Amino acid sequence: MTIIYTLLLAFTGLVFISMLLLDARGLLGTKGRTANSRSGFKPRALVIVPCRGTDLTLTNNLRSLAMQDYGNYDLVAVVDSKNDAAVPTLKKEGIDFLVCGNPRRSSSGKVHAILHAIGHTRLQKVIVIADSDITAGKRWLSGLVAPLADESIGISTTFPFFNPVGGFWSRVKMVWGFVGEGMMGSEFTRFGWGGSLAFRRDLIDKDFLHMATDSPYAISDDICVTRAARERGLGIAYVKDAQPTVNSAENFAAFWEWANRQTALSRMGYPATSWFGIAYYSAEILLMLSGVALSAFVSPLFVVYLLHAARGSVRDASRARVHRAFSAVMSPFMPFIYMANLLSASRMRKITWRGRQYSLRR
Repeated sequence: MTIIYTLLLAFTGLVFISMLLLDARGLLGTKGRTANSRSGFKPRALVIVPCRGTDLTLTNNLRSLAMQDYGNYDLVAVVDSKNDAAVPTLKKEGIDFLVCGNPRRSSSGKVHAILHAIGHTRLQKVIVIADSDITAGKRWLSGLVAPLADESIGISTTFPFFNPVGGFWSRVKMVWGFVGEGMMGSEFTRFGWGGSLAFRRDLIDKDFLHMATDSPYAISDDICVTRAARERGLGIAYVKDAQPTVNSAENFAAFWEWANRQTALSRMGYPATSWFGIAYYSAEILLMLSGVALSAFVSPLFVVYLLHAARGSVRDASRARVHRAFSAVMSPFMPFIYMANLLSASRMRKITWRGRQYSLRR
C-alpha cells in the first residue's frame, strides 16, 4: 500500500507540474497571438448569411450585418425556399436573398447554401460567412478581413460571446463557450469558426469543392475551410476585436444537444485536438479531486493543487461580460461537463442540426 500511495502522490505531482507549465506557456504566449484588426485592407467582400428558421434576435442580427463600416461589401442571405420562416424578416429589412433548394445528401444545408451563394457571384475577392444568430459590432467586418492582407493567412476568424438571456443553462453555455475562446489562443487548437469566417475566394478550388460535397467533412463549413487552409500550409488568424454576440436562452435539453453536437463535430474534424481535450480535462479533474481529498485527509499543503482551478475561475470571470460571479463559481465544474460531452460525442453516429439529421462519417 505504501508503494501504491507513493506512486499516486508522484503521479498527481507530475500532473500538477505539467498543468502549471501549460498555464505558464499560455500566459507567456498570449501576446502577439491575436491578429491586427486595423489594416486598411478592404477588397470587395461578400458576406453570406445562411438562414433556416428564425433566430432569437434575427432582426437585430441582420441589421448589425447590414450596417458595417466596411463600405465595400455585398450582403446576401440564403434560404432553402421562399416559405422559410426567415424570409419575412429578410424582406422587411431589405436583405437580398437567394433560394438554394434542398442540399445534397452528403452536404449540410449550410455548406450547400454557402456554395450556392459563391457560385452566383464573381466580383468579390473575399468571402465571409456569418451565422444568422450573431450580432456584430460595426467594425466586425473590417476586423475580420484585415488579416487577409497577409497572403500567408488563409482564414481569418473569431469566436463569439454567448450572451445568456435565459436561465441557468444559458449561463452555463456562456461559460462553456470560453473553452472555444481559449482554443483560439493556440495555433495547435485554433480553427475557423463558421459563425464569423473570412477567406480569399482563391481558397475555393476543385479539392475544396470535393471536400465540401463528397467527403465526411461536408456537413461542416468550419471543418472544410479550416482543413483547406491547413492543407495549403496557410495560417489561421484569430481576431479577438471582431468578437460577435450570440444571444442564448437555452434550457438543459437545448444546451446538452448543442454541446454534444459541437463536440461530435470537433471530434470528427480535429481528432488530435479531441484527444488533447480528453487528456487535459482528465488532468483538471484529477487535480481538483486530489486537491480536495489530499488537503482534507493528508496535509493542508495539498490545497496548492487547486491553484489551477482557481486560475481558471479568475480567467473565466474576466472573459464574462455579465454574471462574472457565476462564471467564477461555475468554472471548476466545467471540466466534468466537457468530459461528459466528449464521452457522449464518442458514441454519436448522427447529429440533428436545424431540423435536419446528418450521419457522422469518419
